[in-house]
Amino acid sequence: MAEKLSDTARTAALAGLSGWTVVDGRDAIAKTFTFKDFNEAFGFMSRVALKAESMNHHPEWFNVWNRVEVTLSTHDAGGLTELDIELAGFMDAAAG
Repeated sequence: MAEKLSDTARTAALAGLSGWTVVDGRDAIAKTFTFKDFNEAFGFMSRVALKAESMNHHPEWFNVWNRVEVTLSTHDAGGLTELDIELAGFMDAAAG
């Protein structure tokens, strides 16, 4: 099982990510991705779904047309872990 990041590790990890914010009231991070259209948004979600399945680590997300809102937290660990940071980095790369 993944372990929660320390405050120092969380701060360092977030400094390496672009546009991710801490969720108020939760040990989680969030970001909204906006694409040209639904096709691009769905393609992004498909790529992320394959990565998430291979990691056995699944995002909370919501999609409307060209927008994908994502929240990452490791429920088994009760907060943010390296799994979330890895998946966030993959999402950033997949979004281009």
